[in-house]
Amino acid sequence: MAIIKRALISVSDKTGIVKLAQSLHKLNIEILSTGGTAKLFRENNIPVIEVSDYTGFPEMLDGRVKTLHPKVHGGLLGRRDLPEHVKTMQESDIPNIDMLVVNLYPFEATVAKPDCKLEDAIENIDIGGPAMLRSAAKNWKDVAVLTDASQYAAVVEELNANNSELTQKTMFSLSVAAFNRVSNYDGAISDYLSSFNEDGTRSAYPAQMNTRFTKVQDLRYGENPHQTAAFYQDQHPAPGALVTAEQIQGKELSYNNIADADAAWEAVKAFDSNACVIVKHANPCGVALGATALEAYSKAFKTDPTSAFGGIIAFNMPVDKAAAEVIAQQFLEVLIAPEYTAEALEIFSAKKNVRVLKIALPTGGNTAWEQGRNSHDTKRVGSGILVQTSDIHELQIADLTIVTKKQPTPSQMQDLLFAWNVAKYVKSNAIVFCGDGMTLGVGAGQMSRVDSTKIAAIKAEHAGLSLKDSVVASDAFFPFRDGVDVLADAGAICVIQPGGSMRDDEVIAAADERGLAMVMTGIRHFRH
Repeated sequence: MAIIKRALISVSDKTGIVKLAQSLHKLNIEILSTGGTAKLFRENNIPVIEVSDYTGFPEMLDGRVKTLHPKVHGGLLGRRDLPEHVKTMQESDIPNIDMLVVNLYPFEATVAKPDCKLEDAIENIDIGGPAMLRSAAKNWKDVAVLTDASQYAAVVEELNANNSELTQKTMFSLSVAAFNRVSNYDGAISDYLSSFNEDGTRSAYPAQMNTRFTKVQDLRYGENPHQTAAFYQDQHPAPGALVTAEQIQGKELSYNNIADADAAWEAVKAFDSNACVIVKHANPCGVALGATALEAYSKAFKTDPTSAFGGIIAFNMPVDKAAAEVIAQQFLEVLIAPEYTAEALEIFSAKKNVRVLKIALPTGGNTAWEQGRNSHDTKRVGSGILVQTSDIHELQIADLTIVTKKQPTPSQMQDLLFAWNVAKYVKSNAIVFCGDGMTLGVGAGQMSRVDSTKIAAIKAEHAGLSLKDSVVASDAFFPFRDGVDVLADAGAICVIQPGGSMRDDEVIAAADERGLAMVMTGIRHFRH
């Protein structure tokens, strides 16, 4: 246990600080403070000693130097269990400081402003704050260090319950949080300053990238049982992201559950209309639109009932009793939706192992959804990472070019856009047959686009679905006419593809010859 007799408080964010200081004063803990924080305490009749009076050295250089003093750092760093430290502190008239409460200048908030100038960023780099945090956190057995208002209540409660003492467990936990805060702060500064080019412009990709994540949980194993794994989240998760999910019931999520759930959730978020996406091994095996959750699910399930077994199901609309009764008849690993009716949850409660996740939809329509998607994707490679902007391009009808003699009808055009949206989330090479707002056959991840086309047609046949008069989306161009021939033989009448092949003329001629309507997007959607 460590007894707290003296606290130094210097905060930029004043949230909850008056209440904390009042609580410390009631425990007869002496309070030291600086500038604006000390002024705030005096205004609230809380006794306080200015740090400049305590050190005998005035603040200087516009406040840049105020706590960088031996009487501050000696009081934080001196070990109470070492006689030579105690003797030196007594001889130098350096009292112990038992608690440090510091939050740092708002550097992250400052550089997040669109109009932030380099000079503004520099002035919001805290120097004394991180130095004190490191001193206090290093001496955690003797000094409690608080870095966030969310910590105040629990610390006060423990002090009140233990006669102004804190446990070593609490002290160590606070120390770790302090070092994490300093690490994140320094990382943000490095990221920002490293983004400047020699000519003073800023790059979207800094010269040094400091990735910072917080562990959500350890996992039982990774992709395979012989691999260990853990799940981490961004420091500031985007609204509507998978990491914000509330698990209502079911077993602990596995590594593969999380990966597949993210694939399903990101895909279903891409649709403005009510939709259901079923994913198996990171690929959509069924996607459909519907007026109700039941209709969307039923259509999606029809695409590939075999692959849907043990899959991940995601909705961008509430799940009600009617849908739950049918979904519960299937073996599934994870169910995701923004909301569930009480009757639906009661039905799923009988299936104890099913992991039911609830993720709140961001308010504000499509703009909020864009903000809820990762702005960048990363991929780990040997001793490095690849970083790119996320593939969140949304195709509009005005972007399309019809290159064949035959024109798609308005309803076919809507199905083409739907198919194109699905193809964006299917591993390359991707071929997606659709019709009437549902997938009919999905060919994913093949080395040959022709093979993907054949697999999609075979899957439709196995599911008992006709591809007559269907539309097809291809995530990249057809390098030869053979792919067009295969989809035409399967019964398709419209195809949407990026174009850009050296043999586009040959492919277009093949479409005309086979009586197909072909639309080009000028945008490719490789997904590896």
